[in-house]
Amino acid sequence: MRLGLALGYWGRGPDPGHLALVQEAERLGYDSVWTSEAWGSDAFTPLTWYAAHTSRIRLGTAIAQMAARSPTATAMHALTLDHLSGGRMVLGLGLSGPQVVEGWYGRPFPRSPLTATREYVDVVRQVLRREAPVELAGRFHALPYRGEDATGTGKPLKPIVHPLRAGLPVLLGAEGPRNIEQTTRIADGWLPLYWSPTRPDVYRLPALPRGFVVAPLARAQVCDDVAEGLLPVKAMLGFYIGGMGHAARNFHADLMARMGYAEEARRIQDLFLAGRRQEAVLAVPDAFADEISLVGPRARIAERLELWRAGPVTDLLVTSPDPHTLRVLAELNA
Repeated sequence: MRLGLALGYWGRGPDPGHLALVQEAERLGYDSVWTSEAWGSDAFTPLTWYAAHTSRIRLGTAIAQMAARSPTATAMHALTLDHLSGGRMVLGLGLSGPQVVEGWYGRPFPRSPLTATREYVDVVRQVLRREAPVELAGRFHALPYRGEDATGTGKPLKPIVHPLRAGLPVLLGAEGPRNIEQTTRIADGWLPLYWSPTRPDVYRLPALPRGFVVAPLARAQVCDDVAEGLLPVKAMLGFYIGGMGHAARNFHADLMARMGYAEEARRIQDLFLAGRRQEAVLAVPDAFADEISLVGPRARIAERLELWRAGPVTDLLVTSPDPHTLRVLAELNA
């Protein structure tokens, strides 16, 4: 199992310590570093900065949001960074949810998410292969565009730049069973948001193709007090379960329910949407936060890490601002 460093997206602004953390992860032998985006910092620009200050570590987006860019624009970002970094780019994509897609990006959330995802990946693959002008008679991503307001002058185009790698890895964030099944067919890997090594049946994973990447994100913290170490995990879950989606359509809350915490997920949503955010965080069960993270003394983390290594996980993307925790995990995973 390889280790990656997941930095997420910025809060109020860039963390001045992130670059040093990335360089320490590379020194420790971490395979990859990952950035994210929501409605603030973008995912690609920080990776370019880290690429300029490292030499080996791979550079991934976990995730770049599909609604933020057309698939050709995303492919341009990926192939450009792949060239600049000497072939270190890994493209992780996600559809997000209706609240973000319509509220921030000003686009309709696709009525058929599976079709929209499949078309998006198809176009990205066409750009990276550069075998012919890019063309797709798609429902959501038609190229050339031939809608009612089209000029009629658009034509299929082939990228001017030769991509460094036609097989640049494309990974997808997916939570629902049908989305996960499609991911195993059209992508090189899967980026689970919550992964419990004790509940693999929740995801209904089909037979995985050879070389398929399973790369969940997990908060890690070496500490003596497990309850205290879980507080950042609960804060993240309170926000995602309570605020990252509409009360009637929240994919994160749905996943928590499938993992056996349906009543708790509803309670978190109710509290968060009522403006009682701190109560929502405290309502996150310690047991749920614990099973999707690696928190506690070194011996406890070592024992629990074996559960992650025993399953289908190929890459563990660690969220931790603590160099000591990164070092302990590198030693335990050696």
